[in-house]
Amino acid sequence: MKSNRLKGIFFIILSAAGFAGMSAFVKLAGDLPSFQKVFFRNLISTIIALYLIIKHKGSFVGKKENRKLLLWRSIFGTLGVIFNFYAIDKLILSDANMLNKISPFLVVILSAIFLKEKINSKQVSMIIIAFIGALFIIKPTFSIQIIPYIAGILGAMFAASAYTCLRAIGGKEDYYTIVFFFSVFSMISILPIVIMVYEPITITQFIYMILAGIFASIGQFGVTLAYRYAPAKEISIFDYTNIIFSAILSIFIFGVYPDKWSIVGYFIIFTAALYMFIYNKKLDSSEKISDN
Repeated sequence: MKSNRLKGIFFIILSAAGFAGMSAFVKLAGDLPSFQKVFFRNLISTIIALYLIIKHKGSFVGKKENRKLLLWRSIFGTLGVIFNFYAIDKLILSDANMLNKISPFLVVILSAIFLKEKINSKQVSMIIIAFIGALFIIKPTFSIQIIPYIAGILGAMFAASAYTCLRAIGGKEDYYTIVFFFSVFSMISILPIVIMVYEPITITQFIYMILAGIFASIGQFGVTLAYRYAPAKEISIFDYTNIIFSAILSIFIFGVYPDKWSIVGYFIIFTAALYMFIYNKKLDSSEKISDN
């Protein structure tokens, strides 16, 4: 239904704004260990998800048959957030977030391999083009400066793996159960490292981390609700508004502008995403006609 599609678009844009806000507050929190930031981010999500589970009398650990997928989703998701936070700390905000947006293309590959979803030459071509766009952002060199960009790519790869697990789970679990399972797993698994690398934080940093957690929750719940109302191929293009939000925040909060090659990279990746969106719409239309 059209109204559901509009709801899906609204929630995906809300999610994009939430994750952009999270990235900004993570960066504003300063030179704290990435693991410490990830812990705070998931602590807020856990509290919100816990409230929703209690309110709706939902499950804390999900159905037995889904726990293996929930566990893998949590492992990949935790690694994705750690690498993404490291990239956010070291790179221009919009660069870090744009690299993370390679994940939708990687989901296509992983879904074809593990979920046996069909993939064609046009989709493969767009994936290759997206990686070319990423190279314009990365501007590869054989120096230590490339490490944050590699972290950004790894973050996207693990995020794509987590999203593939979510696709496999489908509607078999409540969204708040999935978020709670992931957030608690993430906190428990990184707690020993957090204790080892813990650095005292100021009141200002604490406030920034709480705000990062709140905005991360908006992003996480927003994207989950968006895909309940509309399929990914119809609304995923709107997730790229995150880059617009991030670029605006980079300019107005940090006074940092992306360079011309990064802008070329944004344009290439966004164009590839737009083509995928239009192509999937046409594919849907042709499938409906053939079904009739």
